Amino acid sequence: MTTHPSIEQHPDLAEMRTRFEQVTTTPRAQAVEALALLTGLYIAASPWIAGFSVLTALAINNLIAGLAYCLCMGGLGSAYERTHAMAWTAVGIAAWTIVSQWVIVGDVSTTRTVVSNCIAGGVGLLLALAMAGMAGRERRTT
Repeated sequence: MTTHPSIEQHPDLAEMRTRFEQVTTTPRAQAVEALALLTGLYIAASPWIAGFSVLTALAINNLIAGLAYCLCMGGLGSAYERTHAMAWTAVGIAAWTIVSQWVIVGDVSTTRTVVSNCIAGGVGLLLALAMAGMAGRERRTT
């Protein structure tokens, strides 16, 4: 039986951690994280802001999805090397926000829900993709 060394034994670990730290200290990454947190809070509060809180199933869905999105995107600035994969989870949550009004049982696809969820979900999707894409980006020095 062979044993494989852990990631802590990887020779490029220090370089990977340095690169992740450099990514999160840029103003662009900090702006993306801040906008993502605001987007998640809007998704959570949107039933009461946009006025569709009477649609209980969608209101609860948005509350849970918005809080989950905030949790996924919130830890990226402080521990990016351990949480960058959560940005891909946030992509799924944002995509769910867009389609949820048509998937949830009952007639919840009103003008308010469609506009609110599609715009907030689209913005959330773009921000999550931007954050996920920053992991593979190499910093170039001239």
